[in-house]
Amino acid sequence: MEEFNSGDEVGFSPDDASNAVKECIEGVIGGVDYSQNKVNQWTASIVEHSLTQLVKQGKTFKYIVNCAIMQKSGAGLHTANSCYWDTTTD
Repeated sequence: MEEFNSGDEVGFSPDDASNAVKECIEGVIGGVDYSQNKVNQWTASIVEHSLTQLVKQGKTFKYIVNCAIMQKSGAGLHTANSCYWDTTTD
């Protein structure tokens, strides 16, 4: 039986996902200092942008993105989550 090869990688690539998420984090936070007033906005933007970039890779996976931002001083913890799946088949 002949093996089908479309030239596209079928499996999940942790490196591609990690690079996409790191780019999103850099784009949202960059080198700015911690600001309690902006943390909710940052976490929401990071999960939304990360999820968008992962979906753009064109892989047929379900994604769950979780973001936690915490000040180094041991203060409060802020988190955000987002999910993506095909509502017609999942």
